[in-house]
Order: sequence, then structure tokens, then C-alpha cells
Amino acid sequence: MTPVFCGIDFGTSNSTVALADRETAWLMPVEASDTTVPSAVFWHSEGPPALGRAAISAYVDGEDGRLMRGLKSTLGSSLIEERTSVGARSVSFKAVLVAFFRYLREKIDAGVGPLTTDGPLTKVVLGRPVHFVDDDPAADLRAQVVLEEIAKSLGFREVAFQYEPIAAALHYEQSVTAEDLVLIVDVGGGTSDFSVVRVSPTRAKAPDRAGDILANAGIRVGGTDFDRVLSLAELMPHLGYLATTKHGAGIMPRHYFLDLATWHRINALYTQRVASDLKAMLHEIDRPELLHRLIRVTSQRQGHALAMAVEAGKIALSDAEHVRLQVSALTGGPNPMVQRAKFEEVIVPGLGRITATIAQVIGDAGLTPDRIGTVFMTGGSSNLPALHACVTAALPDARIATGDMLGSVGTGLALDARRRFA
Repeated sequence: MTPVFCGIDFGTSNSTVALADRETAWLMPVEASDTTVPSAVFWHSEGPPALGRAAISAYVDGEDGRLMRGLKSTLGSSLIEERTSVGARSVSFKAVLVAFFRYLREKIDAGVGPLTTDGPLTKVVLGRPVHFVDDDPAADLRAQVVLEEIAKSLGFREVAFQYEPIAAALHYEQSVTAEDLVLIVDVGGGTSDFSVVRVSPTRAKAPDRAGDILANAGIRVGGTDFDRVLSLAELMPHLGYLATTKHGAGIMPRHYFLDLATWHRINALYTQRVASDLKAMLHEIDRPELLHRLIRVTSQRQGHALAMAVEAGKIALSDAEHVRLQVSALTGGPNPMVQRAKFEEVIVPGLGRITATIAQVIGDAGLTPDRIGTVFMTGGSSNLPALHACVTAALPDARIATGDMLGSVGTGLALDARRRFA
């Protein structure tokens, strides 16, 4: 049997595992027949955790425990060392990450077994954003170290890392027929990464591609940030965000709503202290019916369900001019109507950072925009019409190409593993 090589794309919203042999690379099923799995863990109050779609189902079905999503966003932050209460248990966020990676490891072992007689895989390439944390090299390094420690604790003796946009470039290169200068735009759930890469059928065979990577850059802006600003603009005001207090003399504290609109901060609201604080504010807010909705959401632990409804609305706006956020069963309030124009207005700052980073990475490569032949767009958030419009405006002469939005990084990582470990 031929050697098998492995790459893992651990994403903020979804994750994939890819394998490669001497000839090709492919995504392997990681949840039934699906080649993607939500990066989600539901930690039951008793018993083992549920992973992926099963985690989301456990949450939706009201099982006793806690849902955790946006796990990647804890890397490089102080959250990774913190613990959260689940029933009578205290669970560290690192333990949650270990549980998710153990799930992936088990899928890898099951999928590789029929392909090789060499035993369990001991080498892997993990994807990583260009920056886990913006402008903080120490935190960025800590994030990678945590991932390496987790992988090694699960039996991978050799762990290499590759930038996610470079992995996407390796995937895209499999389809090119001539040399090209390509800008990789990888807009995921938590980060946006950009690389300028020289690709060609001949260069794809080279053992060392360092000279073909002309520049890369990354920022911590992604789909979950777009979810957050949409939630704050269109949903949270119905729960008391920016509502006046003391007959107009003040406004509600903002941090409750910021946490509720941020995937990896939602669980911070499920404490007795927050419950007591919100109840006390009922005597101060000028419209207590709004705060009653927030209390309903937090007391019933429906924060992630709200976030999923907002995410679904954002996705629907890629094809529709307006959509209703289906949240009334969760809040007791209305189902707000959201216009695409309003959504595109509130994400302007994030898109502005993306546009500025595109200009930066092209300049860092020593190029002008007209030298870029192709823009390859990938990542779960790369379908947004407003994002395509920004990229087209920045590079009007370039061809826009798209591939497997959720799978290109994973297959590129497996190709990179073959290059490193063959």
C-alpha cells in the first residue's frame, strides 16, 4: 500500500480532514458521509461530550449541558486558560479543544486503516491563519504552541504548520495550465488571510516552494465578525441594546450584548451574577419589556440559538434583498426584517480592513494590482456579494476564481504534508 499523508483544517465554524497519496488528495468523511464538521462541542452535564452536528442537535433539543462554538477564537486569548461551569463540573477551554481534536483523530484512524499497513499516522500538517491574533506575536505563538501540544498529545509525533491561504494556493494550483500570479483571499469564520503566490504546473512539482510565496498577511476579521455587527444592529436593540435608563439619563451597559453577539463569549452570560444584575436593571431601564426578552434568552441559555439564527439570516442575504431573523420563539419579541443594504452598511469597517490588507499584501510582494492574474477566493464567508464587489474594485483586471469554499484549505494541507513527509 502507498504512504498516506494528512492535513487538518481546524476552522472557526467548520473543520475538515484531508488525505493524500502519491497521486492525489481528497477530503475524508468526518461526520457520517459529510466531509465537513461544525467546530462545535456540547459538553453534557453528565457523560461524554457530543461533537459536530451532534453537539448542535443536543443544544437544540434542550439537553442538559453547554454548547461551545467558535473554539478557534479562544486560541491566543486568555480564554484558553480559563474554565467554564457545566452543571457541577468545571471544564477548561483547552479540554474542549482536546475533545474536538480527539474526535478528528479517531476519524483519521478509522479512515486511514484500510489504506495503509503502516499503523496510525504520526505526522500531520495543521492549518493556521497568518495571524491568530492581530499585532501580538507572543499571543500568536502561544496559539500555535497550544495546537501543537494538543496534536502531540493525540499521537502525532511530527506536527508542521502551513498558512491557510498557502494551502488554498496549493489546492488551486492543481487546476492551472500555465504560470500565473495569484492572490489567495481566504475569508473564514474568524480570520481573513491573503497571500500572493506564483503558481504553475511545473512549480507544483518542486520540493521547495518558499521562493514562490511572494507575500502574505492576515487580519482577525471573518464571518463571525459580520454576524456580530449584524446582530448588534438588527437584533440586540429588541433585547435592550442601547436602550435608555433612568428616564433617559443613561443607557444599558453594552457588554452583555457584545458577549451575546460574540460566539465564543456567549457562555459568559450564563452565570448567577449576570442573572442578578439583569434582574436589578429591570428597575432602571425605561422599557423593561426589552430587558425581559434578554433575561428570557440568558435564563433559558438560548444565546447560541440566537447566533445561529443571525448566521442563517446573513447567509440568506447573499441571495435575497431582505430576510426575517427567526427569533421570536427564543426572545418573545418580533422577527426583525433585515435588508441586505443595511447589512452591507454595517460590515463596511470590516470590508475596509480587508481591502486595505489586499493592497498591503500586493505592495509587500513588490507588485501593482494589474500584475495579479487571478484572485482565488475561498473560505466559508467568501460568497458575500459585498466582499466580491470589494475585491473586484481593488483588482478590476484580475479573473475571479472560486473553488471548494470549505475544502480547498484541507486538501492543500494534505498536499503540503506529502511534500514535507514523503
